[in-house]
Formats: sequence, structure tokens, C-alpha cells
Amino acid sequence: MFASVGVTGRLHVRPLGAAGDGPREGRGGEVALRADEQVVIASIFKILLVLEFARQAATGRLDPRERIRVRAGDRLGGWGVAGCADDAELSLRDLAYFAMSVSDNTAADVLLRRIGLDVLPLLTAELGLTRTRVRGGPRQLLESMLADVGARDGGEFARVYPTLTTEQVRALRVFDPEHTTSSTAREITRLLELIWQDAAGPPAACAAVRELMARQVFWTRLGSGFPPEVRLAAKTGTLPGLHMEAGVVEYPDGGRYAIAVFAAAESLRSRGIDIDLAIGEAARTAVEHLRAAAPPAARHPGFSGADGPGRSL
Repeated sequence: MFASVGVTGRLHVRPLGAAGDGPREGRGGEVALRADEQVVIASIFKILLVLEFARQAATGRLDPRERIRVRAGDRLGGWGVAGCADDAELSLRDLAYFAMSVSDNTAADVLLRRIGLDVLPLLTAELGLTRTRVRGGPRQLLESMLADVGARDGGEFARVYPTLTTEQVRALRVFDPEHTTSSTAREITRLLELIWQDAAGPPAACAAVRELMARQVFWTRLGSGFPPEVRLAAKTGTLPGLHMEAGVVEYPDGGRYAIAVFAAAESLRSRGIDIDLAIGEAARTAVEHLRAAAPPAARHPGFSGADGPGRSL
């Protein structure tokens, strides 16, 4: 499936069981394709960011209603408040919402500044994610891209970037797992497993992350592969030629599966929608393999992965 659209794919899927089943030790079963190779995770890192925010909010270390003014100097471009023409004032929890729902880089950067960048490596260590390395947030990523092409600002970068060859683009540090935030497909599904088991922090914090992931608006990747009755809570990540998504799908019978898919295009001229649809197809195929091998017991229908209505695809 990946080869048909000219990408190298890395994938990991693990069953979580139905809500209330408890830890999955001994349940077994997985689908893995290059699942232990280090990969750039781009905006998937926002799952960790919002998790740490939710943990601090749940333990009273910060007030989620605290308001932050986002000014012109904070804007990094893109979706959400990143594209605002004027100053905008939001609560911390609304920054988390924009960071997760529309992958707002400005909201993520401001939120990261508030909770502390140095805290995220401590979080990954606590969760036992030894292959997950956090090396800055959206601002650090942008600054490294500007520096690597010798651009002074975003406008100059936009003029220089189209003149770069594929080899020059791939040489940027943001594409090197050793020099940017990275992990493995297997560790990302482990992170999701911990969140869905209320084992990544206080239950209220894990529930908040699940609810925000269920509000993501993008659906052409994992969401494209599953029928309407399957619910999804997920987070995308994108860089030129890199398409990725991590999330949890839940079937009407209660079966839940954590998925992480990373696709690297061989050519920067590849059609993005073709890559996205291949991600969805591969994810569904992997999940169906697990369901055929060990179908879950019938459960009462309903999405239990998020404390709220979730999102029907």
C-alpha cells in the first residue's frame, strides 16, 4: 500500500481492549512495520504537550482558565490564532484546544512556554518512553529551518524554499530524527495506551487529552480508512514529504486500537491526498487483521475513548 504511492511507511497498531478491561498485559497481538525505527514526529508531539498541560491543570499547578494574550511576535503562521491579524486573548485550555484540533503552532508554542519546555523530557522519562526525544517546540523547529537555508524570516524562507532540491530539503535538521523531536511508531502507540488506560497521569488529565484528540478536524488520513460507525481520536503531523498520524479507533462492539503511521515520500512532488488515503487504508487493514485474529467480545455501543460525544467519521 505504501509502495503504491511512493512512500516508506512505518506503522504500529496495538489492541487496547474495551473500556474497563484494565491493563492489556497478556492480551497480545500487534501489527508492526519498521515500528522501532526512529522517526520525526512533528506535530504529534502536541499529544505530549497537551498531556503535560492537563496533568498540571488536574493537580492544581496551573489554572486552565488563566488568560494569555497572543501578540504579533508570537505568531508562527498557519491555522488558528497563528493566522490572526490582531492580538488575541485566550485561556490556557483554549490554547490546548487549538493546538490539538487544528494543530495551531502558535497556540502550541505559547502553551509550551507556559508549562515549561524542560518538563516534557521529564514526562517521557516518567512514562518509560525511552526512545521519545523532545528537542524544542514549533518555534525551535521553525528557527532551525530558517537557519539551515540562511533565511532571516518566514518571508525569505518562503522565497528560498521552492528553489531547493529534494536532497537539500532532506538535509534540513527537521528531517533528521537525531536533531529534532522524534520517537518510534511503537512508543507512540504505547503513549496512547497509557492515556487510554488513565496511566499517563491523573484520570482527569487523561480524559481531557482523549476529549481534545476526539475534536481534531482533519480526517483524510486515519479517518479516511474506517467506516462511519468507527470513532476516532487522533493527532496529525506534517512536514514537506512527511505525513503521519497517531490515534485510537473504537468500534461499536467496544474494540479499541491504538495506531501510529508515519509515511515518508520518495519525492516532494507526490500528491498529499494519495499518501493520506494510503495511511488510512494501511491502518484499517492492520486493525482488521487484529480483529480477525482475536475479535473483541460484544460490548454496549458507544464511544468511551473520550468524555463527550467524540467525533463520528
